[in-house]
This record gives sequence, structure tokens and C-alpha cells, in this order.
Amino acid sequence: MQDEQDAQMAARAASGDAAAFEGLVTRYEAPLFRVAFRMLGDYDDARDATQTAFIKAYEKLGTFDPRFKFFSWIYRILLNECLNARRSRRPREALTADLPATGTPVDGLEAEDRRRLVQRALLALPADYRQVIVLRHFGELNYDDISATLGIPAKTVKSRLYTARQRLMEFLTVKSS
Repeated sequence: MQDEQDAQMAARAASGDAAAFEGLVTRYEAPLFRVAFRMLGDYDDARDATQTAFIKAYEKLGTFDPRFKFFSWIYRILLNECLNARRSRRPREALTADLPATGTPVDGLEAEDRRRLVQRALLALPADYRQVIVLRHFGELNYDDISATLGIPAKTVKSRLYTARQRLMEFLTVKSS
């Protein structure tokens, strides 16, 4: 149902209905930002990549094929933006968004250390593996949706996800020792 609504809103937006595109932005801005943040590790870069992806999507709405999911189509645009951003800068440590404090100050420091360690581990993965981890665990997509989004077979998604998890575990085990 949502895919049909997305296709209809995309068609209306391509015809000049700005409110229809605004509905797509509202629906997908947060999940795309989460993906970009996990891919880039930097809040400002993720925000810029997400905004640029929406601008490019708006400019290319005429090329959207409603037989496919809108999220898959715009995700590919976002992915290209993230890859371009990573190529154009040297890796650096991520800044995390301010989160409400819970527990003791020590708990907060330990949680922050864990977030940084996980972010470093994600950024250390090759892009193919990072993509499947981010889409599965942060984008909350199922295997078939990841397959459609990346244009690869579901078996490849499962294989990459398994390998990515193994590499993350190795990285996190070595770094936390």
C-alpha cells in the first residue's frame, strides 16, 4: 500500500505538486538520514548528503519507475552521495548527536565509548558490507527489500550480512580487549 502511495506522490510531484514531494520527504527523511549517518559517520555530512539526495531525486522524478519502490530508488541516489562524500574527504572520527543522559556519568561515558567503537567498526567495513549492515539494522529493511534496494540477489545480501557481522565482531573483540 505504501509503495503505491509513494508512486502516486512521485507522479504528482513530477507534475509539479510540491506538496506531494513534501510528503515523500517527510516519510523518508529520517530513515535516509540514519543510513547516511551510519555510512559517513558525521552528522553534518549525513545531513548534506540527505538533502542533496532529495534535491537530485526531485530533479530526476521523471526517471522514477513506479514498478519499483521509491525508497530503493532514492536510496541509490543517497548511496552515491555518501560514496562521493567519503571519496572527497579523509576519514575522521564521528560526532554523535546529543542524547538525553540516563544513569550515572560513568554509564554515559561507557555508552559513548561503545557508540564510537561501533561507528569506527562500521566505517572500517568495505562499502558493500557496510551497506547491508546499515540497511538491515539501522534502516530496518528485510532481506528482499535490501536485495531490491541494492540490486543484488537475496543470497548475496545474506552472505554479505554474515561476513559483515563476522568482521564487526572481530573488530569489536580486538578493540575492546
